[in-house]
Order: sequence, then C-alpha cells, then structure tokens
Amino acid sequence: MPRSYRHISDYEKEIEKLKNEGYSSREIGNKLGFSYKQMRNYFYRRNVNQRKVQAGLALKHKGRPPKDYVVSEEDKIAELRYILARKEAKIKSLEMENELMRDFLSLTERK
Repeated sequence: MPRSYRHISDYEKEIEKLKNEGYSSREIGNKLGFSYKQMRNYFYRRNVNQRKVQAGLALKHKGRPPKDYVVSEEDKIAELRYILARKEAKIKSLEMENELMRDFLSLTERK
C-alpha cells in the first residue's frame, strides 16, 4: 500500500494550536500522524526563522523564484535592514583595525 505524502506545513495552524495548549512534540506528532523527528525538525526550523525575523534578517527561499513572484514590502524592509547591519558591522571592524594599527605604531614609536 503506497504511503500518502503530507507536507507538515499544511498543518501549521493545527500544530501551533496544539503547542499553545501545552502538548509536547511527541503528542502532537501522534495526534497528527507525524513522527517525533519530523515534529522536532519542524519546531527547529520554525525557531530559526523566528530568530531571523527578530534580528531583522530577510528570510530567503531556496531556488529560483516563480514567474509571478512579487517582492513584498516586508521583504524589502528586511533586506534594507540586513544591508544596514552589514555596513555597520564593516564600519565597526574597520574602526577596530584602525585603532589596533594606531596602537601598534605608537608602541613601535613610528608615529
């Protein structure tokens, strides 16, 4: 008998509802017909995505975008936040490098 394929993302609302009610991953998996490992991986991926959203990083989907793909305002804002964060990090690293160079030159009495 062939096994029917069910994508776990089709059950996101039900999973979230059961999780909010206090069920464990194993209990949720047993109720919906998923294994414990599938549920654990689902919650891991969900938590990673939530951390990225809280950090202001853009959630990028793998592969080529579909032809009818439209960039949303949230994606644009997240991308701009990411660019600004990278620029700030680069500026900070250059400032630290500059300070180290100044300290080195002052210790070697070159300047």
